[in-house]
Amino acid sequence: MYSKQLLNMEESITLAITAKAKELKAQGKDVLSFSAGEPDFDTPKKVKDAAIKAINDGCSKYTPVAGTNEVLKAVCYKLKQDNNLDYSINEVITGTGAKQNLFNTISALINKDDEVLILAPYWVSYPEIAKYIGAKVKYVYPSNGLKVSASDIQKELSSKTKLLILNNPNNPSGEVYTKDELTQIAKILEGTNVFVISDEMYEKLIYDEEFCAFASLSEDALKRTITINGLSKCAAMPGWRFGYSASKNAKLNKLMKNLQGQCTSNICSITQAAAIPALMGEIDEDIFKMKEEFKKRRDYAFKAINEIKGLAIHSLPKGAFYLFVDCSKISNDDVLFCEKLLEEKLVACVPGSGFGMKGYFRMSYATNMQNIQEGIARIKEFCESN
Repeated sequence: MYSKQLLNMEESITLAITAKAKELKAQGKDVLSFSAGEPDFDTPKKVKDAAIKAINDGCSKYTPVAGTNEVLKAVCYKLKQDNNLDYSINEVITGTGAKQNLFNTISALINKDDEVLILAPYWVSYPEIAKYIGAKVKYVYPSNGLKVSASDIQKELSSKTKLLILNNPNNPSGEVYTKDELTQIAKILEGTNVFVISDEMYEKLIYDEEFCAFASLSEDALKRTITINGLSKCAAMPGWRFGYSASKNAKLNKLMKNLQGQCTSNICSITQAAAIPALMGEIDEDIFKMKEEFKKRRDYAFKAINEIKGLAIHSLPKGAFYLFVDCSKISNDDVLFCEKLLEEKLVACVPGSGFGMKGYFRMSYATNMQNIQEGIARIKEFCESN
């Protein structure tokens, strides 16, 4: 009676936990939520001013599906300035958040039973989108630590492999792949027909490493890579819904535009105008201030969590704004752990199972220091009582 693809699709565990936390808060309960992946900072003034100007100037009409020339030029400028990548406006597409660009890309690439490699731990939506399209999903687990190596990937490659999805910096672990590590991955793909989606959403939120765009590694990497990025995280614009893709594959870009044209058409015209100053580097000072505050929170939370008996963060996360906490010494059932933590201590975290790693939970430090301190105190009490 209903779509089998949708009946088999799991609800986003991060959104489900966030919704539950908001429901409890609405009941008047003192809930501390560390589940949502959104900055607690306000959108920078230059972005808001650009949106207000666009509204006053009457920029409320339909635009081309991929976006206005102005915003596409701004995306190309950003890719050149930050990543030394040359794209034309015909090679970039804006979407309603990077999630739409991701969905468009997988839809345009994958036929039923094509193999998609997803590196664990992974963002919760990758496998659900791939399975909805009809892909055969294969997970690649790290043989050491929380980063998958080139040799880990090579063991899982087959003649049916069509796509590899890489998330750097990683959500949920905060790990950052170095240029050398990415180069090794790029080399094992040479001579194959495997496309790469490089999700670089947390690119500007890196604390202890230099960022390297996968497409910048070589001419071969550039040809096979679809870069996915957006402004939800670095520009504190989650609700504005601005994402983009960049690819050198003209046929792929045409298919993605066709799909978007039949679904949502262009993204909000006001959002497009607001994104331009963010893409052009006009809010870099705002991003720097956010990053410095995130780093302070990370350093405090990393130390405080590691002082709790039974919990461990095995390496200092170098990017994003998450701690991926090993709770296996207390409970291997991370879902039950998080359910009881919310029920008993009103602290919302996301089970690691949703990211492909049992025995972990994800805690976002994209909230103020007072909440972090109180939340970790409650987590400590919970762990001691269990």
